[in-house]
Amino acid sequence: MLIPLTRQALKKIIPAIATGTQYASCWGKARDVLRRLLISVVALTTFWLIGKLLGSGSVTIKLIFDIIAGLYWLWSPIYWANLQNSSYRRFPYSGFWQGRVLDVYLTEEIVREEQTVNKRGELVVIENRERRINLEVGDNEQFRARIKAPVKRIYKVINPGDIAEMVVLSKQSDLSIIDKITDVYLPQHNLWLGEYPYLRRDVFTQVSDELGAVKGKKTYKRHHPHRVQRRKR
Repeated sequence: MLIPLTRQALKKIIPAIATGTQYASCWGKARDVLRRLLISVVALTTFWLIGKLLGSGSVTIKLIFDIIAGLYWLWSPIYWANLQNSSYRRFPYSGFWQGRVLDVYLTEEIVREEQTVNKRGELVVIENRERRINLEVGDNEQFRARIKAPVKRIYKVINPGDIAEMVVLSKQSDLSIIDKITDVYLPQHNLWLGEYPYLRRDVFTQVSDELGAVKGKKTYKRHHPHRVQRRKR
């Protein structure tokens, strides 16, 4: 089931400015915070040296750049979240999609590679792996998609056959080709699943409730260019 959304509805569901949930998603782990702090320190040092070269005439400009650089570790998650939101908001057409969970399984994936040198002076690549939950969803029109997310204990309640809802985005006015999908909402469990929370959850659930009265009206058949291929687990 696929119901087209207006541009106004899409802009409400995927906000231009990062929400608290999106900010938290981009905040990252302790390692990410330390990296941003290092960038702030390096930037502050650079601006301090530039200020020394320019003299006292640049005090005001230097103060502005010092504030921006010093708080980079704090405001940069907002910037990256806004970029992710913008990459989805630019699609001209979107739709509210509802289907079912087809399969649920876990995988181990490489999330980061680090290079180091062992005691013998040899270069060693260390692969950091994390467990991911994989959710395959689909509908009667042969639409298939897979959504991945870090494993959480609350996801144990998810089963094949559960209702799944999300927003799909396209460059085609009839939504015949789906280019992007968002995070998925599972209304039976009030759970959200995805690598990044693109949707404003309060607005999406409101839209879902409002569309409940028109579900079953005009829908579109469409082809997804990135259909899921089943993999060995």
